[in-house]
Amino acid sequence: MKKPFGKKSKEPEEHISSKEKTKETSLVDSDYNRKKLFKKGVNLMADEKLEDAIVVFEQALRIDPDNVETLMKLGYARFHLDDHSEALKVYDKILDIDVTNPEAWNLKGLVHYEQKNYSKALDSAEKAIESDPTYGMAWYNKACFLSLLNQVPEALESLKRSIEIDVKNARKSIRDKDFTNVRIEEGFKRIQEVVVLESVRQGYHTLGSIVWTTFLDKADAENALRKLLEKGLIIQNEKRDGLSKIPVYDLAPDVADKMGKEKKGLFGITKKKLPKPVKNLKELSQAIQSAKEAIEEEDVEKTIDIFEEFIDPTKSGEQMIETFFDEHREIRLWKIRLKDRGVDYLIENKEKMIVLFDNVEVTITKKLRSEIS
Repeated sequence: MKKPFGKKSKEPEEHISSKEKTKETSLVDSDYNRKKLFKKGVNLMADEKLEDAIVVFEQALRIDPDNVETLMKLGYARFHLDDHSEALKVYDKILDIDVTNPEAWNLKGLVHYEQKNYSKALDSAEKAIESDPTYGMAWYNKACFLSLLNQVPEALESLKRSIEIDVKNARKSIRDKDFTNVRIEEGFKRIQEVVVLESVRQGYHTLGSIVWTTFLDKADAENALRKLLEKGLIIQNEKRDGLSKIPVYDLAPDVADKMGKEKKGLFGITKKKLPKPVKNLKELSQAIQSAKEAIEEEDVEKTIDIFEEFIDPTKSGEQMIETFFDEHREIRLWKIRLKDRGVDYLIENKEKMIVLFDNVEVTITKKLRSEIS
C-alpha cells in the first residue's frame, strides 16, 4: 500500500447513537446484517486487509445499496488501493444521494489530487467547504491544491483558515511538500511562529526539543523564537547544562493566562496546569449540567443557547479560555456546526459532547475540593 491511512484526509467517523446500538442487537432489526457486515469491514480495514474489506462492504451494499456510511468506507478502501476510477464512482454515487455531503466532496478531491488533476481537486475541496464551512481538513486540502496551482496568496489564506479551525494543521503544514511554493512567504513564517508557540505551551522549552517536536529546521525555529520574543509572546531564561548555559523559553505570563500551559510529567505525559484560580466554579458546574441535559434531550436550540454560556466572555467564556482552552474551541466549533446541520449533527456527536463536559466537570470538582480544603 503506497500511502498510509489518513494522508491529507480525515477518515469518515462511524457515528452510532445509543438507540442504534440497542437496536443493533435486536433480531427484529431489518438492518442488523448490514451493520454486522459494516463492522466486519471496518475491522478488516483497521488490519489493512483492504481487498477483504471491499468484498464485505459490497456484501453489505446488497442489503442496502444506498447506505452512505458503507459507500464511504468502500470508496475509502478503493482509494487506498489506488483504484481511483472505482473510488470516484463510489463518491459520485454518494453525491447523487446527497450532493451536500462534505466528506464525499473532500475525498473525491483527494482522488483527483492523486491523479495530479489539481484544478478538479480544488473544485471538489471548494464544494466540501460550501457544504460545511467549518470543515478544517477541506480548507487545508484547498490550501495544498492552491499552492500546487501556484496561487500563493489564496493558498496562505486557506491554510490560515484551516489553522483557525484546528491548530494542529499548522504543525502538519511544516513538512508538507505541497507548500513548497509558499514557504518563503512572510505569511508562512507567521504560521511557523504559531507552531513554535504551541510547542512551548505544551512544555518544550529548549531549541532542541522545539525542533524535534515541530519538524522545523533549526534556522526556522530560531527565527520563529526571535519573532515571538520581539512580540512579547514568550520570554527567555537560561539553565545550566554541565559547564555551559543554554537558553530556555516559556510563555509570557499574560499569554500563559490566556492559553494555559501543559507540563510534561513522568514518561513524557503532559499534565495541564490551570493558569490561575477559577472563579464562579459552581455556576460553571451548573451550566455543564444544563448543557448535558439539553444534549441528552437532543434539543438543538436549547443546546446552542447553553453553549453560548461557555463562549460569551461576559458569561463563562473567559473562564473557559483561561482554564479549558482546547475545550472552549471545540464547543465554539460545535455551536457553528449545530446551526448549519441541526439535530442530525447533535445525534451523531452526542456521546463526544457528553464526554467533553464530563471531563471538564471532573476537573472543576477537583478544583472545588482543593479550594474548600
